[in-house]
Amino acid sequence: MFRDKIIHFCEEYLRTKNFNDYCHNGLQVEGKSEVQRIVGGVSISTRLIEEALRLKAQMLIVHHGFFGNSIPQPPVIRGVTKLRLKTILENDLNLCGFHLPLDAHPQIGNNASLCRLLGLKNLKPYDVGFIGELNRALKRDDFLRKVNMLLKTQSMILDYGPKMIRKVCVISGGASPSYEGAFVAGADTLLCGDIQEYVVRGVEECGMNLINAGHYNTEKLGVENLLKLLSKKFKIETHFVDIPCNV
Repeated sequence: MFRDKIIHFCEEYLRTKNFNDYCHNGLQVEGKSEVQRIVGGVSISTRLIEEALRLKAQMLIVHHGFFGNSIPQPPVIRGVTKLRLKTILENDLNLCGFHLPLDAHPQIGNNASLCRLLGLKNLKPYDVGFIGELNRALKRDDFLRKVNMLLKTQSMILDYGPKMIRKVCVISGGASPSYEGAFVAGADTLLCGDIQEYVVRGVEECGMNLINAGHYNTEKLGVENLLKLLSKKFKIETHFVDIPCNV
């Protein structure tokens, strides 16, 4: 399968042109023009690159690829970035990154997938995530256990909100600063992937709950779903590589 056909499909399906992101969404490093096997993961790393090569992949798709601070303008390539690029280039491996488009996509994105997994209904877009409702209110401790079980994580919670959870805002990754807008929009709980120190008192003053389920563990589903879609559409082999990270 031609590399460019796969990339064009991803860019169109994920509507990458609709996003003002701080990385390039699409092909970040050009490799072989023919692709028979794709490996995917959450974040670019030497371990992930080496696993893609071990699996004899011609393309690596990640959620967190090379961002602006990895290769500033004008370009400065050194340290970890140099080592990763060296391995990628020496092995003619294609690297594709899809960041905000893979958070926001209403079918396969991280946030839509999290909402489905948690059983949230009546979804309304909020930022790159959604606000939805549980079929019935759940005790806060029961909802937290559900999150931990389904995402295989150990969440940290700021439990300043109602003990019965009904309306949840879901924004994967580093979204704790979105708590105030989520509260104004009616959410009693924000589920995200981080907690910034400066938001703690604000969350308390809003009287809401904030659940940090981990940046990594809230952003696996999008890449997994994209790989399944590509495998089905192009009849090619795909593998998701899980490199666990509790952050």
